[in-house]
Amino acid sequence: MHLQLQVLPFQTLQQLPCSFNFPPRQHKDVTIKGSHSRHPSVSVKSLPRRVFLQLMGFSPISLCIYPLFAAPMQDMNEPEVIRTLKLSGGVRIQEIIEGEGREARDGDYVQVNYVCRRSNGYFVHSTVDQFSGESSPVTLPLDENQIIKGLKDVLTGMKVGGKRRALIPPSVGYINENLKSIPDEFGPRRSLLSHAKEPLIFEVQLLKIL
Repeated sequence: MHLQLQVLPFQTLQQLPCSFNFPPRQHKDVTIKGSHSRHPSVSVKSLPRRVFLQLMGFSPISLCIYPLFAAPMQDMNEPEVIRTLKLSGGVRIQEIIEGEGREARDGDYVQVNYVCRRSNGYFVHSTVDQFSGESSPVTLPLDENQIIKGLKDVLTGMKVGGKRRALIPPSVGYINENLKSIPDEFGPRRSLLSHAKEPLIFEVQLLKIL
């Protein structure tokens, strides 16, 4: 299995835009809040004031930029990063807890708990009750003919007590509705399969290697 180590920014899904916002009735302090896609409009209280500023060589842009350059430079901290492994099938894995003992191999049966979410974080299914905390672990064979390939790739190499978080693309996900792990109950099963064509996030914990 081909593994590729990648370093990803902690916030990659969303980037907040930047814009300029002027507080009302203040002309010295400038607050930066958003995107450069909108230019601020500067209104001056009286005509003599506006004419005076123009004659002195000031403009709305210079009034905005000057305080930025006048402010002292602050220390820049390195962004927090998450190290992930990208597998050949496109699965991205984050190791949370390594675990102990031997690694799970192809052909093994393993007992696991997992939580499945959509890529936007919305809950889909879990073997752990969200309210009571009670778990109903499932036993899965590490065989891509019986479980989804992406989940098999995530579990292979794990140790007992280990925990991983993974982003599984649909190409190695539920391409067949008979592949495990699928809940037995109609509602959770329908919910899971309705998102089969989306990337899914699995957080799995290996409990036993049987």
